[in-house]
Amino acid sequence: MSFVIRAARDEDLQHLYEMAKLTGGGFTNLPPERDALRAKLARSHAAFARPDDGGEHDDLFVLILENVKTGEVRGTCQIFTRVGQTWPFYSYRIGTVTKHSRELARTFRAEILSLVNDLEGSSEVGGLFLHPAERAGGLGMLLARSRYLFMARNRARFADRVLAELRGVIDEAGGSPFWDGVAGRFFGMNFQQADEFNATHGNQFIADLMPKHPIYTAMLQESARSVIGLPHPSGRAAMRMLEHEGFAFEHYIDIFDGGPTMTARTDQVRTIRDARTCTLGRIADEGVDSIIATGLLADFRVTMGKCGEADGAVTVDPIAAATLGIGEGAEITHIAR
Repeated sequence: MSFVIRAARDEDLQHLYEMAKLTGGGFTNLPPERDALRAKLARSHAAFARPDDGGEHDDLFVLILENVKTGEVRGTCQIFTRVGQTWPFYSYRIGTVTKHSRELARTFRAEILSLVNDLEGSSEVGGLFLHPAERAGGLGMLLARSRYLFMARNRARFADRVLAELRGVIDEAGGSPFWDGVAGRFFGMNFQQADEFNATHGNQFIADLMPKHPIYTAMLQESARSVIGLPHPSGRAAMRMLEHEGFAFEHYIDIFDGGPTMTARTDQVRTIRDARTCTLGRIADEGVDSIIATGLLADFRVTMGKCGEADGAVTVDPIAAATLGIGEGAEITHIAR
């Protein structure tokens, strides 16, 4: 395969900007603003350069999918070490209030949304975007699972719980029915304005302006109520991939668009749990289709290729070895596709 995933560099800024313009809105981790993307790259550089000091830092790692033959950047993804360390991490938790009337001999159950920080301190995988022209051949899967291999190879940097926020339902005009029915009533701005502000300034304004009392969903417009916990149609495949990795929807939703937040125990994520780390014995064109990673932090690289075991030695095919820049004796982490 001629594609490799690597740490983002400053010269990737224009490529990230061009991809951000293709997202269609509601993609907070990839805003179509150069200054915001430049700040993300700076934050990522600092994270890659930071030695493991045992602290709980809110670091961001930006990874890039590159065609090594053409040099084109065709995708990206992001990993956050511990959300909520710099500013609070908010979610709505879907809950139920039960009340009973003895006089009426009836029990009433009402669904409520509570503003919470329950997921603060979790790691987060997000910011995944693949250029529309490349949405074939398993590259989306490679991007998604590369994040887990990065976590596996740098495990001490990450929390014991990991989350993934899926974009919620966005209408044809780029608006959010959930935002219009809930938060938009308190902020005096539309969804796109709030989304852009959040992407560039953080979400402290949510804490400042959002009412703290629970919201009864029965009091919302049907347009807002009907999209609670639903992913954007383009995110359904991503939701299935997350479920395959062991993530589950545990009734947390995004405060902006109402999309589902999926969570998992980090060490139980399938790719992290089942990946094997070993020493490359020899280069040989045999084995099974695999995802293969090498290197730590800024030296981390991932590609797809054949990996197997022959005569007691772990093998990687020549193209994958060349793409990763490794030879016999290199440490690799691999998992079957």
